[in-house]
Amino acid sequence: MLLPDSAAAAAKPGFIDYLFLSFSNSTAFSPTDTLPLTARMKLLMMLEATVSLLTLVLVARAAVNILA
Repeated sequence: MLLPDSAAAAAKPGFIDYLFLSFSNSTAFSPTDTLPLTARMKLLMMLEATVSLLTLVLVARAAVNILA
């Protein structure tokens, strides 16, 4: 509320901001102590978390396959 009108207009959240928030709340591989500021960095961090999650799924699948 202390920002000037021009800065407040630039600080309004968009679709990528809400997407990043929901993605980081639904996965444990998301950043909890850092907040990327640009949409590009948010998308890249979401990609990194997705790759981590897929790697975990593939390793768990292989482990279950070995045991079965």
